Formats: sequence, C-alpha cells, structure tokens
Amino acid sequence: MSQIHVQKIAQELRLTPQQVQATAELLDEGATIPFIARYRKEATGSLDEVAITAIRDRLNQLAELDKRREAILKSLEERGQLPDGLKEKILAAETMVVLEDLYLPYRPKRRTRATVAREKGLEPLAQRLFEQEEMDPMAEALAFVDPEKRVESADDALAGARDIIAEWVNEDQTARARMRDFYFLKAVFKSKVIPEKMAEGIKYKDYFDWEEPVSTAPSHRVLAMRRGDKEGFLTLRVLPPEEEALSILETLFVKGEGPPSEQVKMAVHDSYKRLLSSSMETEIRLATKKRADEEAIKVFAENLRQLLLAPPLGQKNVLAIDPGFRTGCKVVCLDRQGKLLHHEIIYPLQSESAAIEAGSKIREICERFSIEAIAVGNGTGGRETEAFIRSLNLSKEIQLVMVNESGASVYSASEAAREEFPDQDVTVRGAVSIGRRLMDPLAELVKIDPKSIGVGQYQHDVDQGALKNSLDDIVISCVNHVGVEVNTASKQLLSYVSGLGPQLARGIVEYRNQHGPFRSREALKQVPRLGPKAFEQAAGFLRIRDGENPLDRSAVHPESYPIVDAMARDLGCTVLDLMREEKLRERIDLKQYVSDKVGLPTLSDILSELAKPGRDPREQFETFHFADGVEKIEDVRPGMKLPGIVTNITAFGVFVDIGVHQDGLVHISELSNRFIKNPAEVVKVHQKVWVTVLEVDLERRRISLSMKGSQPVSDGASKGKEKRKEEKRQEIRPKQKNTFTNNPFAEAFRNRRP
Repeated sequence: MSQIHVQKIAQELRLTPQQVQATAELLDEGATIPFIARYRKEATGSLDEVAITAIRDRLNQLAELDKRREAILKSLEERGQLPDGLKEKILAAETMVVLEDLYLPYRPKRRTRATVAREKGLEPLAQRLFEQEEMDPMAEALAFVDPEKRVESADDALAGARDIIAEWVNEDQTARARMRDFYFLKAVFKSKVIPEKMAEGIKYKDYFDWEEPVSTAPSHRVLAMRRGDKEGFLTLRVLPPEEEALSILETLFVKGEGPPSEQVKMAVHDSYKRLLSSSMETEIRLATKKRADEEAIKVFAENLRQLLLAPPLGQKNVLAIDPGFRTGCKVVCLDRQGKLLHHEIIYPLQSESAAIEAGSKIREICERFSIEAIAVGNGTGGRETEAFIRSLNLSKEIQLVMVNESGASVYSASEAAREEFPDQDVTVRGAVSIGRRLMDPLAELVKIDPKSIGVGQYQHDVDQGALKNSLDDIVISCVNHVGVEVNTASKQLLSYVSGLGPQLARGIVEYRNQHGPFRSREALKQVPRLGPKAFEQAAGFLRIRDGENPLDRSAVHPESYPIVDAMARDLGCTVLDLMREEKLRERIDLKQYVSDKVGLPTLSDILSELAKPGRDPREQFETFHFADGVEKIEDVRPGMKLPGIVTNITAFGVFVDIGVHQDGLVHISELSNRFIKNPAEVVKVHQKVWVTVLEVDLERRRISLSMKGSQPVSDGASKGKEKRKEEKRQEIRPKQKNTFTNNPFAEAFRNRRP
C-alpha cells in the first residue's frame, strides 16, 4: 500500500501513520472490522470500529481515485494528447473533481459548435481574440471568410471563434472551480409544481412553490424535491444569481474594454448560459444528492443499530399472535429456543361466542405449553387483540407485549422462511417471526432485508450500493457486539459473524444437525472448509453456553486461553474459580502478563470479560402498555398525554407509535425545550416516551405530537450511557487519540456513538 495514502489518511483523521498502516495491513489480510477492533488493539493503538471503518472507506476511495487516474493517463497516452505538465497535474490531483476537470478538455466528446468552428479553420482567430490585444476584430475576421468552408462573412467567422472561446471557458479548470464554489455558496433550489399535476401530486404540496439555499438544504428536503421531480409532479432547478456568476467569469477572462474584449465577453456570457451553467447545475445536483444520501444513510444506519440492539425478552416459552379481523388471529407457540410447537387460528374479534371460544383456547394453550409471555403484533387488529388478551385475566406471571411487526410479512414470504418452515403457510411464519422478535430482536431481524424494517428515511431514493454497504456494516457490528450462541443460532445470524459468511454458516448448521451440539470452540475446526483464518476471525464471537471450557461462553479469544490459564495457575485456582470470585481477580497484576503480542488493552478486556462471561451487552427488557381506550386515530384528541414507543428517527423529527396503527410525528422543534440539531441527541429507536397530542388530521391520517416538558417512560438511553461510563471507569486502557480535522472525510468520526 502506498505510503502517501497512509500519510494522507493519518493526517486527515488525526491518527498516527503506524495506526493506519497496521489497520490497512490487517484489512488486506482479510481481518474483519469487529475482529480488528476487539482483538488487535495492540496493533492499531486501540482504534474502535468507527475509526477502522473510516480508514477502510478512505482506502477504497483513494484506490478508486488511483484507478481513474491510471485510466485517464492511459487514454491520453494512447491518443497522443499528453502535453508537458499535464501528467504531473494528474498525478498530483487529490480529488475526483479536480481529476475530471483536468481531463475535460481532452475527453473524447460529441460534435460541438466549437468542433465545427475548428473544422472551418477558425481556431487561430479565436486565439487572437482571446489574447485581447489591440486589433479590429471585423478586419481580422475577414481573412477567415471562406464560402467553401461555409464561412460566408466576418460575422460568421467571429461567431465561430466565440464558440471556440466559449468551450475554452467551459473547460477551464480555474473557472469551473470558482463556479462550483459559487454555486454551493449562492445557488438556490427552486421547486415548482407542474400545473396539471397539482391534484395528483398533493403529497408534494410543501414544494409547489419552494425555494431555499443549496448550502443549507437538509437531506430530507433535497430527496423529497428530487423524488417529486423524478415522478413528474415538480420541476426542480439549481439557480445562482446570474449577474454575479457572469461577473466572476468576466473577471477571469475579460482583460479590458476594447473590441476584442467585447468579443470575449460575448463568448463568456454564451459559455455560461449555454454550457457552464447546465454543467454546474448537474454537478451540484449530483453533489447535493450524494450529501443527502450520506445523511439519510447515516440516519438509517443509526436507527437500525438501535433497533437491532433493542432489549431481548430472553429465552421464554412464547405465545405469539398475528392479529386479524376477517381472517382471524394466527396463534403459534414457541419453546425457549424459538422452536415451533403448535399453531392454530382463533376468531376473538368477530362475535361474542367466537371470543368466548377463543378465550378458552388461549387459556388451554397457556397451560399446556407453560407460556411465559404473549407477543401480539401491532398491525391491524393489534390493539383489539391486546385488549381481548387482557380481558382473560391470565396469570400475572405471563407478560403481554405489543411487538412491532414491520418486516414480518417480508420474512414470511422469503426463501429463509420457506427453507425453515416448508410445510407452513405465510401466516404461521409471520406469527413465528413476531414471537421470535420478542425473544431476541437481533436474531430475528437479521433474516429480513433492513430496508423492510421501517426505520429508514427515503431509503429507496438513496444510492442502493452505499446503503447496502452501510447497513451490512451495522448488522455485522451488532451481531459481533452481542455474540452468537453457536448451538442455537440460525444460519442467517451465523453468516454475519466475523470471518464466516453464508457458506460457512450453512456448514456449521449442517455439522451441528449431523453431530449434535458443539461442546467446545475447538470442535468448530471439524466443520468442512472452516480453516485456521476463519476460526481466528470467528471464534471469539461465538459462544458455547455449556461448553467443556468455561471460557467458551465468554468473549475471551481462544488465542488468549493460555494467558487465563497462567493467571489461574499463578493464583493456585481454576479458571472457573477466577470467573466466579472477584477477590481472586483483584489479585491479578496485568503488567505481569504483558508480552510482545499482548498488551494492557487486551489484558484489560480479558479481565473485564472474566467478571461477566457471556453477559448480553443489551439493556434489560421492560414491559410497556399503550393507553387504554386509545386504539384508533379517531380516539386521539389534541391535548392528550400518551405513552408511546419511538419507531423511527429522521433528520426532521421522530415518529412515535401511540397504539393507533398510525405513527405520530414529533417535529424536531417539539422534541425539547432547548435547541436540538439532531433528534438522536434526545431519543433512540424503541425508546418509551410520553407525548402530548398537538393536532390530528383525519383526512391525511397525520398526528402531530410534542415531547416538550415530557420525561421518557423509560430513559434507556441515559441508563445505557451511565452503564457504559461505569464500565469504562473499571477498565484500564490507553486513551485513543480522538481529535479531528475539518476534512470532510473526518465527518465519519463526528457525533460518534458508544
């Protein structure tokens, strides 16, 4: 890898070259980001996943830049169009924009007005005019009149020369850079409705006659205007003050006020209006789209992380219900491992007699399968079904929970669901998904395309490749953060474990089915095609709860087992004693075990893990109830104070489920009494909150809410932060260098989350 790239990234991210070099080498060797962050702290100087991801992404960007640079140079050399000095400029270009500006004058292009003028032999005239020395343009142009070349007059010659000058202006690197900066600074988005589409495009009413600066337009409005434009309801333009733009170009190219300068001025105006303005508008639209995509993807990714790490109920016998009015409620029973034991349909919402019969069935099922929790999907009929279950006065030991069923129908029709339940229909599969989502949201949600989970913002409008990469990173990060029980995990969950992937995940499940549960991490090496590299990457993130070695249920990597054995031996106890007794761990002097390969960061992690082997890092599950009597939007009245659950966070506010099948919006201005720049400062997905109803629009099915002056029902975010702070106080680890430049790429580090 180029040392120039290493130095550049180190400077941009304010890291040491050694950190960047070590990270790059580990990535080249096939190490995953979770593995590097967790088990190679000595090599990277304790870089976290955010930093490692930033290094990886920047390396990829620079590689793409190098690839494009090589292609341009090859093209120029093959066509013999590499004048003195250009190669050096191309090699020195640090951004794709600069590189493309340098290449623009030499890029093969379609036949243009300037091309035609050159064919007529008018380039010498254009050069004379462009020099703007004292001369008579008309007299000079007469020498170029040639009817055979279709230059009928001096005016024709001057017009052709101006076309050539206009193209020079458009392709001038300095002019494009100045215009680009000017557009970003002064241009505005102007959105107008297409008159005949006004009624059909009513959802874009806010943008029927809208104008705002490009420099401050938030991502959600940029994407909304672009979507309205794409769907044919709006026209969207990017327009700067034209007079200022022309003045900038005149300053660059017009040298005086004589007749030649007047010709150049005419060419400059033509260049801007015919060429440069449209080129810049296209560039700015693409650049603002990219910026909006990045912001939307960032919001989506953070929402997904919070949803995946939502508190699990844990291993309980669960009765799950997918509600329905006409078709009945699909009921399934799952054991503590999520295995389907029973399913049937009940009709509690159709008649009194049907409700009585359904109640008897539910009581019988709860007793027969020792049900410990009931999960009710929050779709159509969900609140009514919840009320029905409450009316049965079941044992208080049975928890009743409303579960967000977004994506359950997608899973039920997926290949994964068909493979898992080939003999069941989609209704049974959907109910199973609801029940398992209560038991372990992470394990179930990884089976569903993240775009179908319902926590995104304009997810179908953003760059799909960038979105997929970002969401895959989040899923991988969450799965490895929590750890995976290898003897119960699905192949979908296992596929996200560091170093595995779909094929090895399938191999683990098949081996487990043929040979029974794994008794040790070491036994994983018997899985076909699971070689030393994959084992190294995956082993620390796989758990074996009742394994032969007690460390197999922890996050201690097998490569560190000898260190723990040495600690136990030095204290005259067993490893299990060391894990059970805090007083024994307090006697350990970590410095005694420092070596060339293992330093205090890893040793501190080992000691911390011995104190809580295999503990789920997610917050504790808490039950939640919506307000009684508020079950549909018609029940909601302004002024009501209601409990709700945050379902989605966007740049402009927060959506909250208050139990009426229509999420309400807390606009960012209503989130707090203080100024809020980012809604994630205040809430997180799946957080329980109190809201006040401001307005109900029944026609458009919109509910406006406020959180001003309200306290969270359960301030999970604060609890989590305090817990993490306390854990960090207990750890001994070197401080990571975390100061950042204003380089745009370093934005990945800002607003970092623990």
